[in-house]
Amino acid sequence: MLKISEFQIKDVVNVADGKRLGNIGDIEINLTTGKIDAVVISGSGRVLGFFGKDDDVVIPWKNIIKIGQDVILVRYRGSEEMLPSETEG
Repeated sequence: MLKISEFQIKDVVNVADGKRLGNIGDIEINLTTGKIDAVVISGSGRVLGFFGKDDDVVIPWKNIIKIGQDVILVRYRGSEEMLPSETEG
């Protein structure tokens, strides 16, 4: 079992490019099913919060590949959140 506080301190890493995306700041829960729909990585402020803020990164739960001891591996491609095999055609 994993507590939310433990979940939030893990680094989130994109397997597509190996880039660290940040830490989980929030989660989206489907109130009908009670399941987690997505995790939200809060945008970091630029220059101590001045000059705007980066957008939040929303990772659908289905794009979480592995939750490890220190990191969470996800598949994220910018605005393209679905995996190629999951697109409808």
